[in-house]
This record gives sequence, structure tokens and C-alpha cells, in this order.
Amino acid sequence: MISSAVSRRTAPRVALGLVSIGLLGAAISVVVATGASWWWVAGTAMAPDIALLAGVGRGLEPSRLHPRAVPLYNALHHPAGPMALAALAVASLGAGPGAAALAWGFHIAMDRAAGYGLRTRAGFQRS
Repeated sequence: MISSAVSRRTAPRVALGLVSIGLLGAAISVVVATGASWWWVAGTAMAPDIALLAGVGRGLEPSRLHPRAVPLYNALHHPAGPMALAALAVASLGAGPGAAALAWGFHIAMDRAAGYGLRTRAGFQRS
């Protein structure tokens, strides 16, 4: 039997996993339906982790990001970014940026489902 404490912690991650699958499916649907470039989806789904390259450094504890990269990492992993891009895409930018917003949201939701979130100023995962 699974304890209720474990299921309370697991349920949000499962829900975020389902959200991420839905966002990826929506991004693919936009590309297929409109003929937008696949690069919008592929590039934007991977782009937020560019901040990890800026956070590599010697002498850091495992899973710690260098503090110099935390503002970029947090900005690229906050849901406000893809929501703003989605609003702009709906307003005037078109299908490619719309698919990119969905792919960016997919990346963030998948990270949250995997247990990764925003970072503290010191570069550790927030709890």
C-alpha cells in the first residue's frame, strides 16, 4: 500500500508529466497543421538548458549551478516566458512562435515532472 504522503508528493509530478505530454502534442499539432518549421519546436524545447552551460564551474557541489547562471536559468525556466510568447504569437507572430511557446512550456513542465525547479541564488534546487 502506498502511503498518502508519497502519493501527495507524486500526484503533482504525474500531473505535470501529463501537462508536458499535452504541450508537446499541441506543439507538434501546430507544426503539422500550419506547416511551420520543426526547428521552432526542436530548438525551443532544448534552448532553456543553455543556462546550464553558463553554470558549469569547478568546485561546485553535485547538482549545484554556478550562481552567475542562476538568473538566466530561472528566467528561462519560469512559465511567464512561454506564456508571454504565446500571447504575442496569438496577437501577431503566427504559428512558428506559437509552436515555440508550447515547446518551451513542454520543457518547463517536463523539468518540473522530473523534480527540477527554479534555483536559489546559491544555485541549488528550491524545495
